[in-house]
This record gives sequence, C-alpha cells and structure tokens, in this order.
Amino acid sequence: MTSQTITAAASGTWKLGDLEINRMGFGAMRLTQHGEALRADAASSDRGRAIRVLRRAVELGVNHIDTAAFYFSPLRSANELINRALAPYPDDLVITTKVGPGRDPSGAWLPHATPEQLRGQVEENLRQLGRDHLDVVNLRIAGTDSLAERFGALAELREAGLIRHLGLSNVTPAHLAEAQEIAPVVCVQNPYGIGARPEDDAFLRSCGAQGVAFVPFYAIAGAGREAGASGEDHDEVRAVARAHEASAAQVRLAWTLHRGPHVLAIPGTGNPDHLLANVAAGALRLSHGGLAALDRLHRGGTSA
Repeated sequence: MTSQTITAAASGTWKLGDLEINRMGFGAMRLTQHGEALRADAASSDRGRAIRVLRRAVELGVNHIDTAAFYFSPLRSANELINRALAPYPDDLVITTKVGPGRDPSGAWLPHATPEQLRGQVEENLRQLGRDHLDVVNLRIAGTDSLAERFGALAELREAGLIRHLGLSNVTPAHLAEAQEIAPVVCVQNPYGIGARPEDDAFLRSCGAQGVAFVPFYAIAGAGREAGASGEDHDEVRAVARAHEASAAQVRLAWTLHRGPHVLAIPGTGNPDHLLANVAAGALRLSHGGLAALDRLHRGGTSA
C-alpha cells in the first residue's frame, strides 16, 4: 500500500480522558539502540536519525507517544530525545510514560519502585521531558500482587497536579477493578496481538465496555517481544498482506486496530521507512475474508 501521503488521522481517534488522540501512535522503546531493546550491552542508536524519526512522526499526525525513563542505552535516553526533537511541544501532543520498573546507570534492572519511590520516578520523567506535568502515567506491574498502595501514590500525585491521567500496564482485570476504586483509569497497556489468549480477548472487550483504551504492545513482534519481529510470518498473514499490497507488519497492526474503536497502536521504530509504513497501516481496511482468515489464525493460539 502507498504510505507517503497517509497520516495518523486515517486511524481514527480516541480520547484518553479529555485528551483526543489519533489511534495510531508511536512507541519510543526502540529509539535509543540497535538490536534487542532494553539490553544493557546493545549499541546506541544514531542521535540525529532518532530525532528525525520523532519529528517526522509528528509531521505525519502522530500525537500520542509512549515512553519511559527506563528506555535508555549507554548514550541515549528516549525521554531526552523526545524533548530535544519536539519541545516546545505541539498543543495536541500527548506523551504517555510508565513508572514502576527502574534501571541503574549500567542498564541493569532494579526491583520495582515502592509507593515512596514512585514520586521520584515521576519527577525524573518530568525533568527529562521538560514538562511541568505528565499527560498520562501508566503504573507497570510485575506479578499479581495488589497495586492499591502504588496506584494510590500516583493518584495523590494526580491530585497534586503532576499527572493529568492514570493508566495501567501489564495487568489483569482484577488489577483494573482495584485501581478503578481508587482513581479513574484511562488506558490499559498489555501485550496483545494475533495468537493472544482468549482471556486477553475478554479483557480487551471489557476495557471497551468501560470506556478504557486498550493499548497493545508487541502487536508486531509477537513472541519476539523486545527482540522485535523475526522477519518470518504465518502463511495466513503473508496471504492477506499480498492481497492488500501491504507488509505483514502492517497487516498485524491493522488487525489489532480492527479489534475495537478503543484499541490504540504504539508501534516503535528508529527507521524512517518503517515509520511511514506503520502510520500507513492505520488506513488499511482489511477485507471480510482477510479478517476471517486472521481471526481463525488468532483462535489457533499461535503467534509468530
């Protein structure tokens, strides 16, 4: 499919609280380094190229950028790249960040933040991004423990004006219900794509019924996760891609957006050509036959 003139507006819009965004966004995780994301020993990316990708994304109508202070390589910080590329920020740009995990200066992972430590993580994001408040902060969870104390700490920062809206990442339906008792939740960011589990489908639908955005990560990479897509794909995905003159990655993104009007996409890349293709996927309307084939593959429970 032709991608040069397609903008993120083709994907439609959704509101995170009172913030209207295009459903096709941009994930900053892969901006800082080459190879597998978030590896301490990975080579840092080219700074100028990363800045050009960010600026081009905004030119293409992307107004939702997902980031985190722990997205960094030995020489690059995603938040500081965003600041350098885009400040002063466009009025309609929504920057979503995550707190909970942390990494030391060497890149090694630290235990998830305590409620008391979360304020420091929020302030670090504010400093790096050059903002006086954060548009959306997702509390990322590891495991199934209660999030009440940690989410409550973020709710206090929201009341203080440091955070506008709150979301969750890597959570269960029970976590969402627990959080909603404390403060409004505008989005859930979970792994999801073709081959996801039936319970993930149910959670996606439940979020839609509650007016909560569902934001898949690894929608293209699938089981490759931080390593990215393998370059191989299922026959069904390749066949649909050929029929639509699109790439397999574009088909996976389009299928994800077809799952509901509340589903957002945040594909990440440091490659300008991949950026154009990802944004163009927001305009891809899959045929009934193509959707049926992908849905059958999805129900088969495998993900390349």
